[in-house]
Amino acid sequence: MVKCGVAILLVSLIGWVPAYAQQKIAAVTVGTASYYAQKFHGRMTASGEVFDNNGMTAAHNTLPMGTLIKVTNIRNHRWVIVKVTDRLHAANRRIVDLTQAAAKKLGFIHWGLTKVKVEVVSQEFVNSLPRWDIALN
Repeated sequence: MVKCGVAILLVSLIGWVPAYAQQKIAAVTVGTASYYAQKFHGRMTASGEVFDNNGMTAAHNTLPMGTLIKVTNIRNHRWVIVKVTDRLHAANRRIVDLTQAAAKKLGFIHWGLTKVKVEVVSQEFVNSLPRWDIALN
């Protein structure tokens, strides 16, 4: 009887945990990030969307189009949420290519490259963030 009560208590406590703490990360990778050159602004992406260097999108070779990812700059711990809308060149060794807006928020616009951690996040995670924290297209 006590075990049943503990289980009910635990289930009821889960509702108190913020959504971002409950969300499970499907994939975490660490590698090098770069950002798009200005010449790609206005061109069509692999997803069919028009590329906007002022938006919060990214190119990734293995994640499905539309996947939301949290990209964290390992050097300064700044992070952004971006949507995968494009693919990298097959020979490219970088794990993600970001818009210039995302690179500015991550603080590596002047260096061109940085080491990042990429985590897949859910829409619920994004919805749990304060609105001033994100800016998705």
